[in-house]
Amino acid sequence: MSVEHILKHRSGGKCELCGAENDLAVYQIPPESDLESADNSVLLCGTCLPQAQGGELDVNHMRCLSDSMWSQEPPVQVLAYRLLVRLNSESWAQDALDMIYMDDETRKWAEKSVASEQRDVTLDSNGAELAAGDNVTLIKDLEVKGANFTAKRGTVVRGISLSNNPLHIEGKVNGSRIVIIAAYCKKA
Repeated sequence: MSVEHILKHRSGGKCELCGAENDLAVYQIPPESDLESADNSVLLCGTCLPQAQGGELDVNHMRCLSDSMWSQEPPVQVLAYRLLVRLNSESWAQDALDMIYMDDETRKWAEKSVASEQRDVTLDSNGAELAAGDNVTLIKDLEVKGANFTAKRGTVVRGISLSNNPLHIEGKVNGSRIVIIAAYCKKA
């Protein structure tokens, strides 16, 4: 019996994330082993598949994860967890991550490649990704050590640079190049 046939039987012929019935395909949960099986694969629709493969997430469509995370099937739980982690800037996804239940072995599998899949991204106070050259606004007064001034709340820092530490950015304030904690600014 083929993996696709087993998954169609397991899922009732529906996408295991959203329940759609058309354009179904097998998706093997990374990191893939050499052998594709129902124990490391899920059946996904044409909308969920590209998102699971790392494509841009449709936040409204992915609300289906609030239901699919309760699946009894470990591969579905793992994929739901990983997608919720990618959506963690959404409050509903954070709530779902707080509630999700997996046995220890499944949780280890889910978390195994989350760290390697996540890039070291620099996020502002609102969870927006910052890139080199962005402009940011300070959200609190910051005392600048060694320069004897305070960078005031509301100051716009133009053309930031990213540092090796994803928690810090660099930019010029009052003519001095300083390191700023990314959580103390918001993207302008």
